[in-house]
Amino acid sequence: MREIRVIDDTGEQLGVMPPQQALVIAREKGLDLVEVSPTAVPPVCRITDYGRYQYLEHKRSREAKKHQTKIEVKEIKFRPKVDEHDYRFKKKHVERFLAHGDKVKATIFFRGREMAHPEIGRQILERLVEELGETVVQETMPRMEGNQMHTILSSRTAGRKGR
Repeated sequence: MREIRVIDDTGEQLGVMPPQQALVIAREKGLDLVEVSPTAVPPVCRITDYGRYQYLEHKRSREAKKHQTKIEVKEIKFRPKVDEHDYRFKKKHVERFLAHGDKVKATIFFRGREMAHPEIGRQILERLVEELGETVVQETMPRMEGNQMHTILSSRTAGRKGR
């Protein structure tokens, strides 16, 4: 029979023993034997109240979720014949998304005969990256997929600011 390392309800190590012996000690104290680290050698079990153990684990996971940041990918679409004002307006949106810590997928959407000139779309994307300057990292190079060309941009400073 395999052996387990046992920790009692005060946090003190009781040593390595067979599971039956640990279970007897737990029952004498009116508590449960909970496996806390099954991958350790030998596995680690704690003598504790199982309901309280579940509550504390749930509380820890909620606390960890609070400190997570979810990065969204926002998409901005351009056309090959984009007007200067429209370009600047969309560029401001890209800057705002990057300032909030989101990633941006800049897409050029081609129709009909525009497909014959993908270099125009590439120039727009390269101009966008150049104008955004050192604050942006181009994660993917511009590439064609069907009738769209896209690149993914992210902020060099990944910190999120308030919305």
